[in-house]
Amino acid sequence: MIEQVFKLAEGNGKAIEKILFDENVQYLHMVFPQNEGLPEHFSNSNVYMTVVRGRLSIGLGGQEIREYTSGTLLKIPFNTKMNVRNLHVDTLELIVIKAPAPEK
Repeated sequence: MIEQVFKLAEGNGKAIEKILFDENVQYLHMVFPQNEGLPEHFSNSNVYMTVVRGRLSIGLGGQEIREYTSGTLLKIPFNTKMNVRNLHVDTLELIVIKAPAPEK
């Protein structure tokens, strides 16, 4: 078998899964019920964030919180202050890719 296979969690419970972490990329899967999210932080790489389902509420840098629906891909530059939340009833599901992979 040449390929590697990875399985993502299913469901509506909070999950932050580190699916693939290697020297090239970090691939994360995140699920947030209402009023859940990440602690405010600065991006440690270029971040590519895809909204798979639900509605993302995100504040970047000094900007006010903006909302993005499923099917949206955000490209967030390195060292950007991020506030990622689900402020809605529907479950939020994200795929987050960091490239290049951050140094440890």
